[in-house]
Amino acid sequence: MKARYQYRFYPTDQQQQSLARLFGCVRVVYNDALAICKQSVSVSVSEARPLGLAGERTARAKKPKSAELQKIVITQAKKTEERAWLSEVSNIPLQQSVADLEIAFKNFFDSCKGKRKGRKVGYPKFKKRNNSQSARFRIGGFSIKKDGVYLAKIGVVKPVWSRDLPTSPSSVTLIKDCANRYFLSFVVEVEPVQANAKNQSIGIDLGIKTLAVMSNGEKAFSPCYKRLDRKMRKFQRKLARQQRDSNRRHKTRIQIAKLHNQIADTRQDFLHKLSTKVVSENQTIVLEDLNVSGMVKNRKLSRAISQQGWREFRVLVEAKSEKYGGKFVAINRWEPTSQACSDCGYKWGKIDLSVRSILCLGCGSEHDRDENASANIEKVGTGHRHDSKCTSRQSKTTSVALVNEA
Repeated sequence: MKARYQYRFYPTDQQQQSLARLFGCVRVVYNDALAICKQSVSVSVSEARPLGLAGERTARAKKPKSAELQKIVITQAKKTEERAWLSEVSNIPLQQSVADLEIAFKNFFDSCKGKRKGRKVGYPKFKKRNNSQSARFRIGGFSIKKDGVYLAKIGVVKPVWSRDLPTSPSSVTLIKDCANRYFLSFVVEVEPVQANAKNQSIGIDLGIKTLAVMSNGEKAFSPCYKRLDRKMRKFQRKLARQQRDSNRRHKTRIQIAKLHNQIADTRQDFLHKLSTKVVSENQTIVLEDLNVSGMVKNRKLSRAISQQGWREFRVLVEAKSEKYGGKFVAINRWEPTSQACSDCGYKWGKIDLSVRSILCLGCGSEHDRDENASANIEKVGTGHRHDSKCTSRQSKTTSVALVNEA
């Protein structure tokens, strides 16, 4: 299986100029190729519109292929005066940029046909100068020296080797984020590792106040982002009042990007540690298939849900389960895990979110709402759910507060 190892590096002033030239050339080649594709597709669609569905298919087939685009926007463009400076950088990242555009179009067409799972993929967009920049080198454009990495027409850059590479990398991607930080991202081939997990299975219920409530009784609380979020809102209001393309606006934009990175790095560090702990201690991990993209449409909870990183946590757990030889199970999102007793299986139906503790009148046991849901998630994921036909519906389960009042 393939894995990605990322390291930060600090280029010299001369290397920063070379990297800026490289990122600019990659961006221009990508935008030129996308403009040609847009023009050719729009012209072919207008010509084929009277032919109906067959004409639309013909128009889609007229989009230039990757080899043709490389010949136009790289080989022929270098011979012109307007794009003669493309010869100052390595040819490999420019070719990879056109290949990335081809993949973007393939994902868009597959999403339109229904071949691609997940949310709809939009039409490829032009790259901007103020967004994060990247350029990818394949084998032949880079080589690893003693304590540095040689990049074609850039020189040797020295990353901070926080860990060793397990094998020889097949490609390396140069990344410059919005806060002007530089990274080297290597793609390597790794072998799965068999971890000696002591627990058989575990169910995890994801929430807002408590990120993860586990079926073994443990709880994981995410870091607090209120101070950074408050500071970021202040800078965003300041950015909205400043004049466009001014130096002060550019300075404020960098400050906002640094705050965004600080929040993202804190969240990613916490989720990596939590997912590693969960996967190394349990053989089977069960999660709910939450509709996160639909839940964030709630304007009152969208910020809190986004800051928790539910989807990112699931992706990490699923990838690390494959790496350590574990098993990952995602149950149906419509499974009523919070509407049934985890001990006797009695179903009491929907309960308001304000009710956090429940007393089951079927067996008389008291449950915490999240702990009961995590236990049900584990049972459903491992195939040990209760038989709902054997439970009675004569009595109605109430919250502990109502029982105490009675």
